Amino acid sequence: MTLASALLPDPSPRFEAAFRAAAARMAGLPIVNPALAVEAVGFVPWEGCWLGVMVAPWFMNVVLAPQDPAAWQPLPQGAKRRYHFASGAYDFIGARDDIAGDFLACSLFSPMEMFGDQPTAVLTAKLALDALFDAAHAPVAEPPPGESTGRLDAIRESVAAPMSKRDFLTARFRDKPREPRG
Repeated sequence: MTLASALLPDPSPRFEAAFRAAAARMAGLPIVNPALAVEAVGFVPWEGCWLGVMVAPWFMNVVLAPQDPAAWQPLPQGAKRRYHFASGAYDFIGARDDIAGDFLACSLFSPMEMFGDQPTAVLTAKLALDALFDAAHAPVAEPPPGESTGRLDAIRESVAAPMSKRDFLTARFRDKPREPRG
């Protein structure tokens, strides 16, 4: 048996089957968005796992599932493990389903009431996957205490000062230091 044949196939069909069964049981519940359907989005190999997004009428989660069974480290249901991507570190929660098997999930949206249609939810899932690998989305590190940050210090001072509704609505504070109000 070769190494490649020991790898598990794309889990999308298993996840779709598992969550379609759950969707049938949940039909009519208030957290279910009837405009949406179950769909596995963009599953790709990543560090010995399958990484993708599950869209369901009640949630959208980034999902990790085993690709290489020898490298897979399952978690008990509800336990957390942090994974690092270019955009930052994210907590995934252990889960298990009779059809889908062991997997880890990181919640993006729940409930899904803000999505009016399936194409918008799927596009959001694809953009979320892209964003995971984009360092431009990484949190900005705070400078050591006492170290000047130039523009950042000016913004902090401006935001900390009292602000009129006009300043807030026109975002005037972003462009120039504000004059103290008297």
